[in-house]
This record gives sequence, C-alpha cells and structure tokens, in this order.
Amino acid sequence: MAKSKKIQKIFVLDTSVILYESNSIMNFEEHDVAIPITVLEELDNFKKGNDIKNFEAREFIRLLDRLAEGHTLQDWIPLNGQGKGKFKVLMSVESPVDATKIFAGEKADHRILNAALQLQEEVKDKKVILVTKDINLRLKAKSLSLPAEDYTTGKVENVNTLYSGKSILDDINPDNINSLYDDGFTPPESILNGEMPLANNYYILRNGKKSVLSYYNSEEKRIEKIDKRSVYGIKPKNAEQTFAIHAILNPTVKLVSVTGVAGTGKTLLALAAALEQKRDFKQIYLARPIVPLSNKDIGYLPGDIKSKLNPYMEPLWDNLKFIQNQWKETDKEYIKLTEMVNQEKLVITPLAYIRGRSLSNICFIVDEAQNLTPHEVKTIITRAGENTKLIFTGDINQIDTPYLDAQSNGLSFMIDRIKNHPLYAHVNLEKGERSELANLATELL
Repeated sequence: MAKSKKIQKIFVLDTSVILYESNSIMNFEEHDVAIPITVLEELDNFKKGNDIKNFEAREFIRLLDRLAEGHTLQDWIPLNGQGKGKFKVLMSVESPVDATKIFAGEKADHRILNAALQLQEEVKDKKVILVTKDINLRLKAKSLSLPAEDYTTGKVENVNTLYSGKSILDDINPDNINSLYDDGFTPPESILNGEMPLANNYYILRNGKKSVLSYYNSEEKRIEKIDKRSVYGIKPKNAEQTFAIHAILNPTVKLVSVTGVAGTGKTLLALAAALEQKRDFKQIYLARPIVPLSNKDIGYLPGDIKSKLNPYMEPLWDNLKFIQNQWKETDKEYIKLTEMVNQEKLVITPLAYIRGRSLSNICFIVDEAQNLTPHEVKTIITRAGENTKLIFTGDINQIDTPYLDAQSNGLSFMIDRIKNHPLYAHVNLEKGERSELANLATELL
C-alpha cells in the first residue's frame, strides 16, 4: 500500500509565542513558518526593559537578523538545521475576509489574523495554521475558518498525573519497617517487589498503626529512614513538609521543587531550610518574578522603583518576619537575621534583578515559579555554578500571567522532565497549615 504523503504546513506565529520562547521559530520540524509584520511591530515595543518578555523579544530579533543575512525578509529563507523548513515575514495586513471589520477594531491581533487569512488565500497546496498562546485569538481564528493551535513545545500532557514526589505504600511487612527503625535503611527490593524506585522519591510505609517516613537514596541504592527535624525554629507539621525539609537539606540534591496551594508552607519551609544551612553558602537569594496585577505594567503605580516593587516583594518579607518573630528582638537569632539582610548575606529581590549574575556558592530560592516559562526555568538552572542549590516553589494551578497555564508553565515542565535524576527532588505539599479558616476557604470556596 502506498504511503500517504505528509501534508506540508505553514505555521503563522503570533507575538505571544515568541515572548514565550524566543527560539520557537526553530521548533516546527520540516514545515515553514511565517511572521506577520505586525508581530515585528509589537516586538519593537517589547525590546526595552528588564522583564523576561523583553529579553525574549531581543533574543528573537537577534535570531531573525542572523537567519536573514544575505536575504530580504520577503523571501522564503531557509531555517538553519537539517530537516528544517523556511520562513518569511508577511507584509500584507489585508485580506478578503477583513478581521478588523468583523471584530470592529484596528487591533494588532486582527491585523495578524488578516495576514494569516491572506496567506491561506494565496497558498492552496499547504495548510496554513495560526499558532498563538492567546486563547481568545485562537477562537477568533477558528470563527473565520482559519485553523489555530496552541504552541505546545514544553507543555506537560496531563497535570493530573504530574509527579508528586511521594508514594504511600500500605500492608508493608512489619520486619521491613522494623529494619528501617533499627538500621536506618533497607533494600528497595524487599519493599517494592522488584519495581525500580525513582531517585529521591519519598515514601510513607504503613502497616496498620505502624508507619515510617523514608526516601530512596539512588546513590546508595537503598531506602533510608527520615526523621522529622525543625529548621531555624520551623517544625514540620506533616509528612510532606518533613520531606521538603529533607530534600532542601540533602547535600547531594542540587535542585529542589516544592509545590502546593496557598498556605501549605512552600516559601516558609524553603527559606527556613536555607537559613539552617547558611554557613554552607556565601549568600541566600529569595526572588520572585514580577507579574503586575491585571497585567498592567508597574509604571502605572506611584513612587520610585522601590515603592513600585514593594507590594510584590512583601509576601517574601512576611515569611522572613514570621521566622524572625519566633525570637525576641534581643535574642542572637533575631539579631543575626537582621545582620544578614543588612550585609546582603540574605537578599530578597525581584527575579529580573539577578539576571546575568553568577550563581556560585548561593542558595537560590525562586518563589512563584509557576509564572515562569520553561525557557526561563532552563535559563536559571543553566546559570548555576559550583556549590549552588536551586529551590523552585509555586502552585501550578495559580497562574498570574495570561499566556501560561498548568500544563505549559516552567515549573510543571521541570517536574515532568527532570524527575528521577539523582541531583533532583520534588515534593508536593497537600495539606494547608496556615489556619483552620484558611483551610476552610481552600476546601469549600
């Protein structure tokens, strides 16, 4: 039987795709890619600034400049790399079906739709598909009979089955539980029936009322008992918090992610566990991406840059104050934390402010990591130097940026891709510990 010919496609990229990943143009295999001129106009507005999207815009403009050397952008220019297609810039923003009239507005999105519709009219032997992270733009395209897709590179298939970092095993042989209590470890085959455990996976092993907390040490190839321990005055209130503290304190683990809904203690545990090992690092950084409310730029807020950023950094300072207020102002622990801040041994800062800095001899906590793209998470991890520990915390279902979701954010992507590596550990915190009232809201509202 003759093999059916593969349909050639032309993917038209929206600005949102490029701001999500600057090298996205290279990820469409043998198919061609078209960039509406309106996208370049929009990128021109994004190229200045220190936000992540500004860096992505600049990177794409540089990439396009390199690829277009010796060509005009109205040519179909080969994309470098074996098996790649070609690309060009679409100059026309008009089409027989005028989106600006149908949707009653001279918006950039409508001009992008027109460029794709005009290309669809001109090219009959290829399927034209609009690619955008903007759900509303996809719906508008489909209403005009223009195929539209999300940009799925870096997208997790199913967040409901995302690795949790923990397994609960019942009906464990009491001898194995006793062995963990007596010797501190036991061979995995005696518990897992030949199943190969993931590196640094955590276990709650139970038999009736008897239970033990443990994890798989892939270096020693054995399951080891874990004891509850407090860090800088913070005591774990459940098994998952115990696991998170163990992961952050484990010197062989260089990359940790801690997820969970609001009130589970992600940031507090990360900061307290980092402070517990402050002598092992030159500095502790606690940073978070700035995602302005209602997606407005922070420029609309009054005051200087410090005043503008304070509302976004305040939750991080609250966690530090919570730890510090366990002691009196005259206690050495209280004074030491104040000194660390004054001497910049402990730095709380927007994530953009540490871009380009060397991350050697640093314990680096990235809070609200669900608001980062996979490319941004990769960039941060690749900055890690000698004796650096990276801790990412966040809630994958609480996204504050319009073009990310539970499947496409960088935190979900990292958990899915790096699980089972000896340098990595992940813990999902399930139980809210802020207060009974906070738990009531999480569960019932």
